[in-house]
Amino acid sequence: MASSTRRKPVTPEDLKELVFVSDPQVSPDGSRVLFTRKTIGDKNAYETSLWTVSTRRGAARPFTHGPRDGRGRWSPDGSRIAFSSARDKNIPQIHLIDADGGEARPLTDLPQGSLGDFSWSPNGRQIAFTFREREQEWTKAACKDREENGGTPPPRVLHNTWYRLDGDGYFNDERYKLYILDVETGSTRLLYDKDTFGEISYCWSPDSRTLALTTTRNRDVIRAYRDYQLLKIDVESGSITPLKDVPKGPKTQVTWSPDGRHLAWAGRTGSDGAYSTENLELWTCTASGRKSRSLSEGTDWCLMACALSDSADVSFAPNIQWSPDSKRLLVSIGWHGQSHVVSFTLSGSSIRTLTDGRAVVTPGNTSADGRTMAMVVDTPSTPPEIHVGRVGATKITPRRLTDFNDAYLASRHIRKPSVKWVPSTDGTKVQTWVMTPPNFKKGRTYPAILEIHGGPHAQYGECFFHEFQVLASAGYIVIYSNPRGSKGYGRDHTAAIRGSWGGKDWEDIRSVKEFMQNHPSINARRMGVMGGSYGGYMTLWVIGHTTDFAGAITDRCVSNLVSMGGNSDFVDIPDSYWKGSFWECPDELWHSSPIRTMGRVKTPTMIIHSEGDLRCNVEQADQVFAALQIRKVPSVFVRYPRETSHGMSRNGPPDMRLHRLHQILGWWKQYLGSGRRKARR
Repeated sequence: MASSTRRKPVTPEDLKELVFVSDPQVSPDGSRVLFTRKTIGDKNAYETSLWTVSTRRGAARPFTHGPRDGRGRWSPDGSRIAFSSARDKNIPQIHLIDADGGEARPLTDLPQGSLGDFSWSPNGRQIAFTFREREQEWTKAACKDREENGGTPPPRVLHNTWYRLDGDGYFNDERYKLYILDVETGSTRLLYDKDTFGEISYCWSPDSRTLALTTTRNRDVIRAYRDYQLLKIDVESGSITPLKDVPKGPKTQVTWSPDGRHLAWAGRTGSDGAYSTENLELWTCTASGRKSRSLSEGTDWCLMACALSDSADVSFAPNIQWSPDSKRLLVSIGWHGQSHVVSFTLSGSSIRTLTDGRAVVTPGNTSADGRTMAMVVDTPSTPPEIHVGRVGATKITPRRLTDFNDAYLASRHIRKPSVKWVPSTDGTKVQTWVMTPPNFKKGRTYPAILEIHGGPHAQYGECFFHEFQVLASAGYIVIYSNPRGSKGYGRDHTAAIRGSWGGKDWEDIRSVKEFMQNHPSINARRMGVMGGSYGGYMTLWVIGHTTDFAGAITDRCVSNLVSMGGNSDFVDIPDSYWKGSFWECPDELWHSSPIRTMGRVKTPTMIIHSEGDLRCNVEQADQVFAALQIRKVPSVFVRYPRETSHGMSRNGPPDMRLHRLHQILGWWKQYLGSGRRKARR
């Protein structure tokens, strides 16, 4: 272990030294864990490969060469592994390799498109997978041919608003379809193509004869997510059996009990989609669709309470697994910034939290006997590493298997935040983290930065955040919190801002601001505020209502909820989240729009946005920049190219991520001063 004096500060360039792990899959016999390892390569690209590690002893070792391999899945008998690889023509295909190693062979020969999830049948003979083909005139070959012949890109002839998704791009009228792959012959056949939205979840029956799936077949795509059905499809004949007794509402992540008698899924009743202020619950029914019930309705938990990070794969997808005896379900629950594995008995008689501690525990799968669980464990001071846990009736104790980032951690000034509960205006307690700089000394004051998370229905949590460590190493106290609107604190905490942004959330953030001003180690004249997405929205709201911050950075912001209503990949549905419509009744939207208060802003502001952002269109930033420039408020617009997306700070091109961090550091140095120099009161 390096001494404290020899350790170096965390810098933006450290992204190139960090190793990222994800998707752990324990072998059926529980002896090995297969996982995806990601690093930043020499040519400004992420390189992914499959690695394995023994659950007993030994170091992790590479299993495939990459550089674009992932999603490894053990065959039911553990003898083979199916995985996704874009080795040939940069088109992802399902490959097969012996579990003991050797040469992988492609199982599919798919055209250009997007490969979704895939799953082995319990008998190991078939693989179900989803795939969305790219429209012919938008394939690379067609684009190259037009370019060589002087042609222009074709127009998009669109029939509904669901034609694009941030990070996924433009798919026009194409949708994911469900296919069956014969493992021995490689033959592929279409099984289901009726989904109108493109978010199919599915699961094999234990006898490998049937697939259960959640799907929407509503042609009114803008409202399709409200009308999800639970179906069963005969794999041989393709005949469909709707489970009509299942209540209406969103459904996802369906899974079949090992004894074949029950189905479980994440869902709720009502007209909201899966991402909502309402809790997404754990539901079960019989295999025939009867006796539907929510096992989690007596809790205030949401199966979609995700902790945001820039050092781990962020997924809002619920995680549900059955025990081998079909008597209980293991579910991932986010609560108070942590994420843990919770056990629900099928009878509903018992609920137990099996993991604990200041960590985000992300489960992979379990071994065939249900005794061993693979998982990723992430903490504020340690990047994600692969762990394994013995699954007991009352507890899972994770044991670390990989140490990819140990040498890095030993050489850097890594900070662990403290937790405070800040009282808001009406007594609501706001969970708040305080990360101090290296060599922090009481009695001195430091500049401070308030970070506000996006979503808004997500949460900050007990996970490693490289950006926060960079700011702390630069000498700033970093404050981050989960005001109302955040997940992880119950339905009412989340729903408090529904249709009213800039209300209870602002009360909470204002209270955190006052906490900062009264903190003995913070120089109240040298405070900054920043955030991305909804956090960018709230940053603008803050500087439109107070001049207490010396500088601000709004990243991928929302500024005008009226124009946002129709130009995001998720359009606003009238009288759903917001009252009225953005074209006839914009009053509520306008009242909650920060652009309305730009005439009050005096705070120097940096604007960061990507031209390829399909979630919050770049015009949202254009409006802010124009208003600030016209009013001669010190401002700069860092505008990233269309090759970047809304999630650039987490998964964008490495060079753009580094550029962004350096822009942030430069702005804070200009308006807050260097955090490393001796601070004066």
